[in-house]
Amino acid sequence: MALLHFPADRRTADIRRCSEALQNLHGEAANRFWRTEMAGFAAKLREQGCAEAEISRQAVLFMDAVQMELQVACATAAER
Repeated sequence: MALLHFPADRRTADIRRCSEALQNLHGEAANRFWRTEMAGFAAKLREQGCAEAEISRQAVLFMDAVQMELQVACATAAER
């Protein structure tokens, strides 16, 4: 039986945490934060025995979800 991983784009607490952090970071600090987050993300999936192709797929889902959260935050801020 294959182990199913919780879809990365459904990890709302992590998505919001990253979005909030990225709203307050810029330039190299934002890049460093994101690289650290994604390295940890991949390492956790590897520890669980996830294949590299699936790690890449989940990383894209997570990045897209964070990007959407950032867009919502920016749109909300612009409406104020």
